[in-house]
Amino acid sequence: MSLTPTVSSRGSVRATFIAAYSAVTLAQITNALPGALNGTFAVEFRTSGAGLTWIAGMFMMGIVVFELSWGLLGDLFGRRKLLYAGAAVSIAGSVLAALAVNTEMMIAAQAVGGIGAGILFPISLSMIAAITPDHRARARVIATWAGFLSLGAVISPMLAGLTSQAFTVPGPAAGAPNAFSGWRVAYYIAAAIAVAVLVMATRAKDSAAAEGRKLDVPGQATLALGLIAVLFATVQAVDAGFGSAEVIASYVVGAALLVAFVVIETRTHQPLVHLSLFRNSAYSITGIVAVTGMFAFLAVCYSTSVAVGGLALAEAWKVGVLFVFIQGPAFAFIPVVGWLIHHVAPRWVLTAGFGFMAVSAFWLSTIPLGTPEAFGGTPWTAFIPPLFLLGIGFALTVGSITAVAINTVAPQHIGMASATTNLLRDLGFALGPVIGSAIAFGVGATAFAGPLAGILGGAGLPAEAVAGLSHVPPLGYLSGWDGVVAQFSGQAAAGGAPAQAVDAMAKALASVQPQIQGVAGTSLGQGFQTVYLAAGIAAVLSAVLTLFINSRSSAPTADAIAETTEASAEAVQA
Repeated sequence: MSLTPTVSSRGSVRATFIAAYSAVTLAQITNALPGALNGTFAVEFRTSGAGLTWIAGMFMMGIVVFELSWGLLGDLFGRRKLLYAGAAVSIAGSVLAALAVNTEMMIAAQAVGGIGAGILFPISLSMIAAITPDHRARARVIATWAGFLSLGAVISPMLAGLTSQAFTVPGPAAGAPNAFSGWRVAYYIAAAIAVAVLVMATRAKDSAAAEGRKLDVPGQATLALGLIAVLFATVQAVDAGFGSAEVIASYVVGAALLVAFVVIETRTHQPLVHLSLFRNSAYSITGIVAVTGMFAFLAVCYSTSVAVGGLALAEAWKVGVLFVFIQGPAFAFIPVVGWLIHHVAPRWVLTAGFGFMAVSAFWLSTIPLGTPEAFGGTPWTAFIPPLFLLGIGFALTVGSITAVAINTVAPQHIGMASATTNLLRDLGFALGPVIGSAIAFGVGATAFAGPLAGILGGAGLPAEAVAGLSHVPPLGYLSGWDGVVAQFSGQAAAGGAPAQAVDAMAKALASVQPQIQGVAGTSLGQGFQTVYLAAGIAAVLSAVLTLFINSRSSAPTADAIAETTEASAEAVQA
């Protein structure tokens, strides 16, 4: 924050800290919950590949598209008002998720929850920074804020797993839907925490810094709509293919909007993003690795949640344990990473972190996927060592990216450099499940086509029936078998086939269900192995690129440590 904020004399300093720390914990809990539950959603909602991708990516999209504006709105109108808004929206998103009965409702819930978290992340940070004017003291409270953020990432998978295990009420018969799914309790708990944040916020100190601030509405609109269009096109390509008219049109619209954003930013006096930053080659490299490195991280997380929870049918608590190994190091190693960033050149910490990520991803790409453990598939515990390496890599990189970025620009550009780097980092997070899905389901469908045709032909189904069923993606056979059979029978009857012939084809299809589902699982397993491989390549590329960052990102002085820590965290509100 370049301007001195005005702080209200009313309210409690203690309540401000409690509200801020609770808010960032809440935001990260709701952010991380889908990661531990993707496999559960795939089975319970019988979702398509695109639907599962929307669930996984919509939350991050809600954060990314407005990331640079929420803090500014808090500066203009008062941060406590924004904290109220963020808590209220989070309540709505969590309750909607808890009540979701289908994919569409869960996607809507994630969109609402993402907007709520997108408000809480920068506003909670702004509030505590405003009441802590001393640089060194501010560095300490910001480090504590980051600790609570990491704590939320650890709590979330444990919460998902424990509630699924403790509160699920099975259906009346084997294979029937649950009478109640315990994971819903996790979202009710999140809503309760949001209510507590809202209550505590009424006692917090308000602050603002409106002088000289102005919202770049054209820039925000074109950036948000451009990113939404591009991400929409990529998600739709999971089911429709990249050659569909809808996907191509969305990419064209998205590209046009992003070009318009660049033009607007070069002409406005108070741009959302100072594009001149990218004339600095070291900063440009840091921006690239922020996207590619965080894509690698979340692509691995997304693939693991679907491969272990959806394909291997592991219980939600097991997936939750795996995510503790991913997120835990970021919380446990806070003192270690802080010491390394301040005593070793941060770019070397960044390089090492991406190296750990690459090893993890390549290791995971060698693990057979797609077969439940009960039928001889890979045990879920085999994922623990490589995912722990991923967690170490993430712990080393997530803070180092901003530290390196602000050490490669002039001091007067630190705030904007931090904000832009955080935007690029979160864009990488959003791209992880989106691009990962496109790869996994695309490769899976290709691997599935040949064996499926052979199985269907061997079951005696006519050629036209084989051709129609070949258009069903492998996930459809795994999570929506009854729907596939019903749709196939309906289409055959509508085409004039006699009832006896339709019944015979349905029975023939049912007779090969185990074979089809087995091949569908292993085909998708190959797809997710490919995602792991792509993530490993992205991590290697990121590590190599960091070697070309100049030596300005060396260990800072004692005074610069406080300024660097402050600027790194304040980035999300600039």
